[in-house]
Amino acid sequence: MVQPLDTLIETPSQTAGPYVHIGCIPSFAGVEGIYPQDLGTSPIAEGAQGQVITITGSIYDGTGWALRDAMIEAWQADAAGRFPGQDGADPAVSGFCRFAADKDSGLFTLRTVKPGATPARGGALQAPHISLWIVARGINIGLQTRIYFGDEDNSNDPLLSRIEPRPRAETLIAKPDGEGQYRFDIRLQGDGETVFLDL
Repeated sequence: MVQPLDTLIETPSQTAGPYVHIGCIPSFAGVEGIYPQDLGTSPIAEGAQGQVITITGSIYDGTGWALRDAMIEAWQADAAGRFPGQDGADPAVSGFCRFAADKDSGLFTLRTVKPGATPARGGALQAPHISLWIVARGINIGLQTRIYFGDEDNSNDPLLSRIEPRPRAETLIAKPDGEGQYRFDIRLQGDGETVFLDL
């Protein structure tokens, strides 16, 4: 006899364990030979147009401990603000990258091109940004946030302008840290908790 579908309940979400690296970035996890290279190793290829930048940072838990098992996915536009598949988009920018925090230090590094402003609803422009999705042990549902840039005009960005209280918007701003270098730390809770998005 078939069980009626109205008695089934949703499976509860589960924390992302060590398997997330094995399944998504096996070479990083030490499992070699499955793919020639892990999917999304870099969001750019040789010849990508625009300023090449490097963003480094750490993901801190509520005790101030840097997570060493976090995996991050990044999505972004090219230097002209176009996404793959749009007319005129840079073919050397896939816009997607999947990477992990360093196993020893918890430091992550993203090398990419600085994205351009992208259109928003109503004809407005979103300030240049990179979208992030974060998973790690202890995080039941992947967290979404964004990286904006401290040396750009972010004053009219539709998302940043809606964040209350206003000082929390600063948690989404990467700070310049040298020529083409930025620092962006993510805090999961406590003082300076990063703004996470429900998208």
